[in-house]
Amino acid sequence: MAASGRPPLDGIRVLDFSRVIAGPACTQSLADMGAEVIKVEDPDGGDDGRRLAGPKVGPQTHFFLAFNRGKKSIALDIGTREGQDLIARLLPDCDVLIENFRPGVMKRFGLDYESLKGRHPRLVYLSVSAYGQTGPMADRPGFDPVLQAESGMMALTGEPGGPPLRHPLSIIDTLTSVHATAAILAALYARRDTGKGQYIDLALFDVAVAALGNAGLYYLSSGTQPPRSGNAHMTSTPTNAFPTSNGLLYMAVANQKLFAEMCRAIGRHEWTSDPRFATTVSRTQNRTALFALMNAVLATDTKENWAQRLRHLPVGPVRDLAEALESDEVAARGMVRTMHHPDVGDFRVLGSVYRLSDTPVGTDTPPPLLGEHSEQVLRDLADCDDTTIADLRAKGIVTGGKRGA
Repeated sequence: MAASGRPPLDGIRVLDFSRVIAGPACTQSLADMGAEVIKVEDPDGGDDGRRLAGPKVGPQTHFFLAFNRGKKSIALDIGTREGQDLIARLLPDCDVLIENFRPGVMKRFGLDYESLKGRHPRLVYLSVSAYGQTGPMADRPGFDPVLQAESGMMALTGEPGGPPLRHPLSIIDTLTSVHATAAILAALYARRDTGKGQYIDLALFDVAVAALGNAGLYYLSSGTQPPRSGNAHMTSTPTNAFPTSNGLLYMAVANQKLFAEMCRAIGRHEWTSDPRFATTVSRTQNRTALFALMNAVLATDTKENWAQRLRHLPVGPVRDLAEALESDEVAARGMVRTMHHPDVGDFRVLGSVYRLSDTPVGTDTPPPLLGEHSEQVLRDLADCDDTTIADLRAKGIVTGGKRGA
């Protein structure tokens, strides 16, 4: 069914001071849902993601392209009085402000929530920080891998008897962006009834602790550390990556019904009556023996053939990124999309996860150049004329203004 309504956040304007992943991934989601996101960047290089190492698409880093589609960029020095005055002129037309500086930085600029809420009572203001605005570590900087270590998450990964390992993705940043999006939407919904905005204090450390989920409850319930299980699961068996004739096949068939169906499908129904494997508890206690038997059976065919034979179960081949991102199912769901960037031509990005039946979601607008929309935003929202903009440029307070600038 074709979408017929407006984008769900059409008419919402976001002033975005965030950098790197957690904040930008949140505001990219808001842009996908139709919000106008104005990204405020330092004229001296902009978002840190613009300068990180790795492959580039033309002059654009893959990192910046990953988290900033659909936004407008203004390059503005908010450390100056003139820059702060311009932000003050933009704020009356904004619904949301998001920032991820260390606690106290926005206060130095007169842009903290306490300084703004009297003049802008409908403003939803979200601060993302490493350890929150309060607490014994509020003054500390923090990055995703360190938070994985400090939250206990890293101690759960790795092979039994081996060292802890970090998750290779910035998983805490990513989870924080999802919580940030949810919190902003909740605050906007509440504002509809109360007429008031509010302040949201979101800490990466809190998100990391909350993400421990059942592993956290394992410790809180027993007082003991969950065992590191490698590709297996601490309490669920058989859940593991199993070798086939041409690679690994991942299976998660731990409950009684799934285990019985897996045994039937691979021709080993007798395992269901073996006392070592008859219950979820006994399978976990005897996982080494069960895994050895499964390895022998699964090694007789390819991961693709097994995946097809077991497609009615939670089973799939372990893929590299090329196999995953070039797959038919990724294409069918539109999760890799081609965008056009005037400076670099066509390039591919990951798609939006949102599928709403009656309101269009997603954008074909590429990530902005640094300061690409400076003049447009200052003219339209801050009532700046040519003379004012020229003076701001001459002082280095504002840069950019058009593609190729």
